[in-house]
Amino acid sequence: MTSSASAPPLDQFALLNALPHPVVALDESGRFTFANSDAEQFFSASASHLAKRRLADFVPHDSPVLGLIEQVKSENSRISEYRVDVSSPRLGMDRLVDVYVSGLSDPPGHVLVMFQLRSMADKMDRQLTHRSAARTVTGLAAMLAHEIRNPLSGIKGAAQLLEAEASDEDRILTQLIQDESERIVKLVDRMEVFSDERPVERSAVNIHSVLEHVKTLAKSGFARDIRITEAYDPSLPSVFANRDQLVQVFINLVKNASEAVGGRPDGEIKLSTAFKPGVRLSVPGARTRMTLPLEFVVEDNGGGVPDDIRENIFDPFITTKPNGTGLGLALVAKIVRDHGGVIECDSYPGHTIFRVLMPAWTEPDAPDTDGTTPKRRRTR
Repeated sequence: MTSSASAPPLDQFALLNALPHPVVALDESGRFTFANSDAEQFFSASASHLAKRRLADFVPHDSPVLGLIEQVKSENSRISEYRVDVSSPRLGMDRLVDVYVSGLSDPPGHVLVMFQLRSMADKMDRQLTHRSAARTVTGLAAMLAHEIRNPLSGIKGAAQLLEAEASDEDRILTQLIQDESERIVKLVDRMEVFSDERPVERSAVNIHSVLEHVKTLAKSGFARDIRITEAYDPSLPSVFANRDQLVQVFINLVKNASEAVGGRPDGEIKLSTAFKPGVRLSVPGARTRMTLPLEFVVEDNGGGVPDDIRENIFDPFITTKPNGTGLGLALVAKIVRDHGGVIECDSYPGHTIFRVLMPAWTEPDAPDTDGTTPKRRRTR
C-alpha cells in the first residue's frame, strides 16, 4: 500500500519504538546502531550506552544468537529461531527468547534483530491450556453430580438400615460406609462449582481491600505464625471483578503459600500489585482482545513446585498434598478464566510466584442525547 502525496513520511525509528518487543540494529562488527525502548529494558542499558557496546558483550561467546546473525550475513536472508537461550550474567538466568534476524541492504552487512520473550509467548499457550482444563473439569463435574450422587444416597440409606440390626462390630463397618459416602458427596459438591457457567456478576472492586481481607483471615487462622508483607501500588484503578470470587482466589493462593513455607523460621508470603500496560490477550467469544493491565502477585519463599507437575499445576486432581483433592488451583484457574484474566506460576526451589492478570474497571458511558444510559463499556 502506498501513501498519498499529502501524507507525512513515516518515521521508521518511531515505528520500531512502538513495537512491544526488543528490537536492535547491529553493524558488521556486531555493534549496536539502534535500540528501541523495549531493547533498553531488555539489556538494562540506555541506547547511548548500547551504542558503545557490541551484542557479544551481553551474551556468551557461544550464544546461538551470534551464530544466527552470522548465518543471515553469509546467506543474505532472514531467520526465525524459537526458544533460544540467551541467559548470561548481564541478562539474567533462564532467559528464553524467540529470535528474528533479518539482513539490511543499506548499509550492507547490518542486521536487524528482534527478541520475543518466551514468558509472554508461553503465557498465551498456557492460557489456552488452563481454559481447556477448566472445560474438562466442568464436564466432569456435571457428570459426577448426576451419576454419583443418587447411587451414593442409596448406599448410605442401605447402611443406615443395616446399622439398626447390626452387631457392635458390624456397626463400625456400617458407620464407615456412611462416613465415606458422605465424604464423596462433599467432593462432588465441590466439583459441582465447576459446572456453573452463568455469567459472573462483576463491578468495580478495590483489590487492596480484598487482599487485606484475605490477609486478616489468613493471620487469624492457617497463616498465624507466618510473616506476610505487602507491596501495593496505591494508584491502581479498581478491578472489574466479583469481590467474593476474588477473595476465594486469593484465599486459595495464600493458603497454598502458607503450606509451602510452613515450619520455615524465615518463611514469608508477599502480596503485591502493579499496573502493567500492554498485556492484551484473545478471549474466546470476543472479536476484540482483552486488555489486562492489573497484576496481582502472591509470592513465597517455600520449597517450590516440583518439576514434574509445574506445567500442569492448574489441571484438576494435580496435588502434592497427601490428603489434597487437587481442585483448589483448578477452581482458581476457572474463576480467573471466567473473569477474562490469566494466572501464571513461576517456581524454583526457594521462590514461587503466582501472578494474576485482570481487566480494569472503566466508568460507564455518559448518557445518550435521549437521556438513556448505554450499557457499561468494558476495558478492552
